Amino acid sequence: MKIDGTRIHDRATELVLSYYAAFNRADWDAMLGLLGADVVHDLNQGAREVGRDAFAAFLQRMARHYREQLRDIVVMASPDGARAGAEYVVHGEYLLTDPGLPEARGQRYALPGGAFFEIRDNKIQRVTNYYNLEQWMLMVGG
Repeated sequence: MKIDGTRIHDRATELVLSYYAAFNRADWDAMLGLLGADVVHDLNQGAREVGRDAFAAFLQRMARHYREQLRDIVVMASPDGARAGAEYVVHGEYLLTDPGLPEARGQRYALPGGAFFEIRDNKIQRVTNYYNLEQWMLMVGG
């Protein structure tokens, strides 16, 4: 480990942990405040969305359909703090049917997931999420 007096990789880890703490509190404003204005959001098995407004719309969509908490979060950051990765378990409840997915009936699920982050100027510039959609569909009866 190189000790350079800045501990920039620690700051990257703290940024990602702050992002997830805000998620677990459903504090969307705090989450959005950690993102760059032109944040790139790569949805799991979906389209790429760009910008804080698109991310805000995504959060609102998710809040209507799901209630989720992330647990067992592990964050790793590159030595230069420019990239980070996280692994976690999503504990959730499927509240309202999401178009194109199985019918929601309050099903509960626990699903491993992960994300990759690009960090610049102490803001998250890219979030790429991964989880096994097929496994989730089996958990909710799809």
